[in-house]
Amino acid sequence: MKYFGFIFLFILTACVQAQNTGETAKTTDFKLEFMAEDSVKWDDLNPEEERVIVNKGTERAFTGLYWNHKEDGIYTCKRCNTPLFTSESKFNSGTGWPSFDDMINDNVKEVPDADGYRTEIVCRNCDAHLGHVFKGERFTDKNTRHCVNSISLDFVKEEEAEAMIDENLDTAIFASGCFWGTEYYMEQAEGVVDTQVGYIGGTKDNPTYQQVCTGTTGHAEAVRVIFDTRKTDYETLARLFFETHDPTQVDRQGPDIGTQYRTEVFYTNVDQKEITEKLIGLLEENGLKVATKVTEASTFWEGEDYHEHYYQQKGTTPYCHFYTKRF
Repeated sequence: MKYFGFIFLFILTACVQAQNTGETAKTTDFKLEFMAEDSVKWDDLNPEEERVIVNKGTERAFTGLYWNHKEDGIYTCKRCNTPLFTSESKFNSGTGWPSFDDMINDNVKEVPDADGYRTEIVCRNCDAHLGHVFKGERFTDKNTRHCVNSISLDFVKEEEAEAMIDENLDTAIFASGCFWGTEYYMEQAEGVVDTQVGYIGGTKDNPTYQQVCTGTTGHAEAVRVIFDTRKTDYETLARLFFETHDPTQVDRQGPDIGTQYRTEVFYTNVDQKEITEKLIGLLEENGLKVATKVTEASTFWEGEDYHEHYYQQKGTTPYCHFYTKRF
């Protein structure tokens, strides 16, 4: 698991196709989905960083480190290190804050602002406040300005970033009951290069296994799967997901009962959502009443080390996950 920690996992290939056109697409024409090894141990913030990143403050214009910064590289989240913007998407808007007309994949999330008329942008991985997004200003051909506080960012130089890029990796997140069983099948699938058990879909930050087991956090036990797109694809893994658990069971899987054991797919892009919905449709045509939820991925919180590769370490097989041909 250490190998896939802080190498900016998942700077992935051209799954951003539609977003990247024209010359500015040269370095944004890859997909990046990043979960730092220490994403559950966010970087410490000083009081001013906390004022902006946590309490949604704003730094003064023309004072930030990166408003007029021109080096080539990648701008990452100050709190969790998720890559957010490339230098090629950066432009001078004259506003005094770093401005970007594109993001890396969907690592920046838009949220209606509390003021009722602006749109806030936050890091999708840790919800750190970044700034606001404005559209229709005609600064660039993409007609979008992500107006970001420098203090919300860190920077990785181009030569360092290039060493971190693997454009052939993609990620999927599946919940199908106890994550021991889900991981057991996924880690054996051809093309899978890394798996990580964890928690997703709830409201509590940094949840522990004990907290999730109470059923009060809203999280599901899930597995993050990193796969090589040259050897497999998302649909193959999604089919395996549906064939290694009972997708008709509600808030349980076999003897494990509770909302944390629900069946749910957490998609990271529209293609994954559509593929999952297509497969559910096929199963329902075959008479199954599918209970699987299809939800946009939120923060994935890595599980404790002692849960990793549980059955592989024990030399046993799952008690509530079995392969059943369904397609």
